[in-house]
Amino acid sequence: MADTDTNQDPRVLVVDDEKEVADAYALRLRGECTVDTAYGGQEAFSVIENRPVDILLLDRHMPDVSGDEVLTRLAERGFEGRVVMVTAIDPEFDVLELPFDDYLCKPIDREDVRSVVDQQRQILAYETLGKYFGAKSTQTVLTAQTSPEQRENHEQFEAVRERATRLERRAQRLLDDDTLLAKFESVDRDGR
Repeated sequence: MADTDTNQDPRVLVVDDEKEVADAYALRLRGECTVDTAYGGQEAFSVIENRPVDILLLDRHMPDVSGDEVLTRLAERGFEGRVVMVTAIDPEFDVLELPFDDYLCKPIDREDVRSVVDQQRQILAYETLGKYFGAKSTQTVLTAQTSPEQRENHEQFEAVRERATRLERRAQRLLDDDTLLAKFESVDRDGR
């Protein structure tokens, strides 16, 4: 689940065992984001393992691996994206145990698909920005207060540096306006 490619659009994965439905949602999102489709739960895992996913549109009722099982496994793996259930199953109290971020009952029109993806993109952008600010401020203060020799082989420092870089790339991809990143960089954190 690494963030390694240079595409600058939010990344959405549409998962539905009905190919026509998944393709229709993907078509509705064309031009708004980078969209992949998976036609079952197992295929969804393959996509997520090979490419970063910001927003997952997930059907609940699928024959190979249910959407509920996909959610459970992703939570166990530490999936850092947002999950929207898009399903014909009317919610009951069992949804209280599911780690999703939004729930849409089919059929869904074009504007609702686009709107929910944009809402989840904005939420994820600010969540990511908060994590980035924390990691980057730690990196900045340690860089100012320690010598290059001290930092050179320090595994935890390197991990913070890599995390800050990864989070910055993701925040830039998700934000409509990255002036918040510039404002953060303008603050003098080391008092020098």
